[in-house]
Amino acid sequence: MTPTLSAPVLRTRTGTLLAIVLTAQFMAMLDTNIVNVAAATIQTSLGASGPALQLVLAGYTIAYAVLLITGARIGSLLGYRRTFLLGLLAFTVASAACGLALSTGELIAFRFAQGVGAALIIPQVFSFIQITFTGPARARALGWYAAVISVGVVAGQILGGLLSSANLFGTGWRPIFLANVPIGVALLVLGRRLPVVDPPSYRRLDLPGLVLLSLAVLSFVVALLFGPLLLLVLCALFVVAFGLVQRSSTSPLMPLRLLRSPGLLPSLAALVAMMVSYGGFMFTVALYLQEGLGYSPLLAGLSFVPNAICFGLTGMLLPRRSLIPVGLAVAAVSMVLIAFFIGDPWVYLAMQVPAGIGSALAFSPLMARALARVAPADASDASGLLTTNVQLAQVVGVATLGSLYLTSGLTVALLGCAVMTGVASVMSLPFGRSLLRPFARAAAPSGSRMFARGPSAR
Repeated sequence: MTPTLSAPVLRTRTGTLLAIVLTAQFMAMLDTNIVNVAAATIQTSLGASGPALQLVLAGYTIAYAVLLITGARIGSLLGYRRTFLLGLLAFTVASAACGLALSTGELIAFRFAQGVGAALIIPQVFSFIQITFTGPARARALGWYAAVISVGVVAGQILGGLLSSANLFGTGWRPIFLANVPIGVALLVLGRRLPVVDPPSYRRLDLPGLVLLSLAVLSFVVALLFGPLLLLVLCALFVVAFGLVQRSSTSPLMPLRLLRSPGLLPSLAALVAMMVSYGGFMFTVALYLQEGLGYSPLLAGLSFVPNAICFGLTGMLLPRRSLIPVGLAVAAVSMVLIAFFIGDPWVYLAMQVPAGIGSALAFSPLMARALARVAPADASDASGLLTTNVQLAQVVGVATLGSLYLTSGLTVALLGCAVMTGVASVMSLPFGRSLLRPFARAAAPSGSRMFARGPSAR
C-alpha cells in the first residue's frame, strides 16, 4: 500500500516543508561534530577520563547509527509528521539536559538520548522528500539535503570553537548544546504545518529483526571505535541471523523487495565507498591541521569553508547523474594534491574547492539514483537504509583511515582516501554512460548511424 497524503499537504508549500525538515537535519548534523573542538574544555570542566570523553564524543553517533532503520520503521507506523515531531522533542529536551549536565555520566546519557532523537528525525526528512517531490524537483531537494549535510559537518566544528571560546556568561562549553533549544522549540511550533501522511496499514514493528539489527550495528560501531575487533565476528553472526529472520518475517524490517529496487544497491555501494573516504578525509585533515601545523580548532574548522560552500552550491545547481564518476575522479585528484601540499595554506585552500565540487557532483545524484525506483510505500525503509549506511561508512573512514594516519602519517592516510574515492568513481562508471554517447556517435561510421536510426529516421 502506498502512503497517502492528507488534505493539509495541499496547503503546505513545498518550500516551507523543505525549510522545516532541513533545518532539523542541519541541527542534527551539527551535533555530530560540535563537541569535537570543545572536548578539552569539557574534560577539564567535568574531570572526565579519556574513555569517558570518548563516550561523550561517540555516544551520539552510536545511538544515531544503531537506531536509524528503526526510526524509519517507526515513521511508517506512526506517521512521518508525528515521528518527526517526537524525535525533535526528544532531541531538544536532551540538548537542554546536556547543557545542564553536572557530571560526565549525565552528559554521556544525555548524548545517547540526543542520538535517539536524531534517529527519529533524519529518516522522516528523507521520507518527506521522497513522497513530496518527483523528477527534477526531487533532485533539487536532494541537492539541498546534501548541502545541509556538508555545511552542518563543517559548521559544527566552527560553531563549537566559537561558542566554547566565547565562554558566554561564564558557561564555558554548555552553549554548544543549549543553542539547540530555541531552534528546536521554533521547529516544534512550525512542524505543525507539515503534512499528515497516512502510513501503510499493514506495517508492524519487527521486534526480532529490530533487536538483531541493532545488536549488529552496535557491535560494529563499538568494535571500530573502541575494540576489540572480535566484536566484528559477533556483528557478522548478528547480520546472518538478521537475514534469516527477515526471510521468514511477515513484516520484515528490511523488505527484500526494497533491495531489489533497480539501481539501489549499485548506487549504495558507490555511496558507501565515497563516504568512507569523506569521513577519513575530514577527520585526518582536521587533526593534522591542529597537531601538525598548529592551527587553532576554530581556524581548522574555517579551512573547510571553501569545501562546504562549493559542495552546497554545486549540489543545488548541478544535480547531473552523468557527472558522478567525473566528480569522484576530481575529488580523488584533489585529495592527492592536498596530501603533498597541505603545508602551503594557499594550495591547500585552493584544492578544497575542487574537492567540494567533485564530491557534490556525486553525492546527491547517487542519493537520487538510489531512490529513483523505490516505491513510495518503501520510502521510510529506504531512507533508513541509506542514512544508516552513510553514517556507518563515515565511522569506518574515521576508524580505518584515522588509524592509518596515526601509524603512517597524513600523506599515506590521504592517499588511502583518494584510493577509496577512486574506487567509488570506478563503481559509478555505469551511471555516467551518457557522457560517452556523443563520442560514440561521433566515432560511429555514417552508415552505422543511419542504420541505427532505422526506418523512423527516413
